[in-house]
Amino acid sequence: LNSAHLCLPAILLLSVMCLGISCQPITDNQRLFSIAVSRVQHLHLLAQRLFSEFESSLQTEEQRQLNKIFLQDFCNSDYIISPIDKHETQRSSVLKLLSISYRLVESWEFPSRSLSGGSSPRNQISPKLSELKTGILLLIRANQDAPEIFTDTSTLQLATYELLACFKKDMHKVETYLTVAKCRLSPEANCTL
Repeated sequence: LNSAHLCLPAILLLSVMCLGISCQPITDNQRLFSIAVSRVQHLHLLAQRLFSEFESSLQTEEQRQLNKIFLQDFCNSDYIISPIDKHETQRSSVLKLLSISYRLVESWEFPSRSLSGGSSPRNQISPKLSELKTGILLLIRANQDAPEIFTDTSTLQLATYELLACFKKDMHKVETYLTVAKCRLSPEANCTL
């Protein structure tokens, strides 16, 4: 989970490089990608912060127990087939990356409601996810011929820990996929992770 934090500077650099810093005008598609990447970066940072705050609020023994339990569980989005490494991500089509991103964000619509309440940042999650989902859907429509329909205290602490950890992981995936897809469509595409 900490590796996501280390990748963030590279992802931000890619995002800046992919803004098309050139003489060519930015297209609507590039603008939509910039907005989507910005929103998912915000959600990813929010997920990291909430996860860290929650983790630091636990006693050391509680944290060890949650880590042991969590390693045996799965995220609610694990059923979504996605690239297994950066090489497979690079080989995936823009539409595939958008589709996976859409499904990942969609998989968080219901669970994110249980993260709401309490702090103001937690209350931002559901509306931000909804905005991101709408943006990704617009990108999917802009990048395909026809619209596609997509189908496809201890207990409470564990549930919150799992949700925040999975949310953080999935927002990192969406951030990576959208950044790569956006960069691929840039006139000066040099997209490496």
